[in-house]
Amino acid sequence: MPKNIGVLGKKVGMTRVYDELGFAIPVTVVEAGPCTVLQVKTVEGEGYNAIQLGFDAKKASRINKPQAGHFKKAGADGFYHVREFRVDNPEEFEVGQELPLDTVFKIGELVHVQGRSKGRGFQGVMRRHGFKGGGAAHGSGFHRAPGSIGCSAWPSRVIKGKKMPGRMGNDTVLKKNIKVIDIRPDENVVLLKGPVPGAKNGLLKIFTK
Repeated sequence: MPKNIGVLGKKVGMTRVYDELGFAIPVTVVEAGPCTVLQVKTVEGEGYNAIQLGFDAKKASRINKPQAGHFKKAGADGFYHVREFRVDNPEEFEVGQELPLDTVFKIGELVHVQGRSKGRGFQGVMRRHGFKGGGAAHGSGFHRAPGSIGCSAWPSRVIKGKKMPGRMGNDTVLKKNIKVIDIRPDENVVLLKGPVPGAKNGLLKIFTK
């Protein structure tokens, strides 16, 4: 399997496994695949090399006609998630092909994982940025406020990037160099060392370096 290839997965949760010495290793269980190649893009046709993958089967009755025609070329009813992966050699793939998990990744290799972090809503500076805050006693009139946010005479504005209250989380997060602890292709499951971005059932892109 070429480099720079990956699969789509769904975060199941976290658990632990034990190595040959009996040490506990925290792992994230990811239901990865099966992923179907829906389209092969080339430099001559689309201007870049990539493959389009579909994940998480969807009933044909829930697909509109343009999507149904696109999925039909791959011999599938439909998918909830469709994403692209850049590849070096698109000629190695064909529409309708399924990517077996054990041929994409190997146990022990390092992969990158991209997901959507948990949304925390509107938060203040203490939770969002870790500000210390003011005194907690009754006599203090300054508890959780951000304090001064700029100057008066010059530059007479709030500097860009100032740490302020606002929406926290719900961002695309890329975590690099996560070790593949185990692969179970018969269950479409891969175990990744440590935590990965997102909540349970969140969509993940797992790809090689």
